[in-house]
Amino acid sequence: MFIDSHCHINFPALTAIFDEVLANMRQNEITHALCVSVNLEDFPQIQLLAEKYEHIYASVGVHPDHESDTEPTQALLVQLAQHPKIIAIGETGLDYFRLKGDLEWQRARFRTHIRAARECRKPLIIHTREAAQDTLRLMAEEGAAEIGGVMHCFTESLEVAQAAIEMNFYISFSGIVTFKNAILLKEVARHIPLERILIETDSPYLAPVPYRGKLNQPAYVKHVAEEIAKLRGISLSEVAHATTTNFRRLFLNSAT
Repeated sequence: MFIDSHCHINFPALTAIFDEVLANMRQNEITHALCVSVNLEDFPQIQLLAEKYEHIYASVGVHPDHESDTEPTQALLVQLAQHPKIIAIGETGLDYFRLKGDLEWQRARFRTHIRAARECRKPLIIHTREAAQDTLRLMAEEGAAEIGGVMHCFTESLEVAQAAIEMNFYISFSGIVTFKNAILLKEVARHIPLERILIETDSPYLAPVPYRGKLNQPAYVKHVAEEIAKLRGISLSEVAHATTTNFRRLFLNSAT
């Protein structure tokens, strides 16, 4: 009924309770999860999870914060993405919040990921923080609209969301949308087209209300869907159907 479009269930906090994580997914009708890569060193572990569990997919990429990790090349990303359970490139993008100074290397890495996605014909998972305009600019310059993707854990303005949607991207909401002070983000969730919305946990981070401040896991994505349903004045089943259809259309080239 629900799909967690972005999680990190390979991180130690969740692998330590992995059987519980899977059981909670089943109990809460989370049918699938996309485990997202943040570096190349841990990618083999993510691939193994996707191979072992039919309902877990994976991506390949290097997070913009990981300055010291193995630098990905376009050729390497394309090669690793050939595996049938690797359904996206990322997470990639720009982050001007955590890192300062000359970040040209970060922009170059982002370009590499976009080019790899276009070459292997798999969508992008984009992270942007305090870098929205540069993120949109590089997306436009590198032709990201050709392949599309998702703006993950979205926290930007409605205008940024609309610009991304115009470039063939989906907007993914995390537990942040359930926070009381996320007033502007709630407005985005109310106004963008339902056919462009995804839901995620970004677990083990950003647990939604009523678990805020605690360890997050894919089962909690249901609370994100409940908040979106409330904000839009529609049923939970409608959100579940739409976000599942959107996930399949974007990542699996299927709307069924």
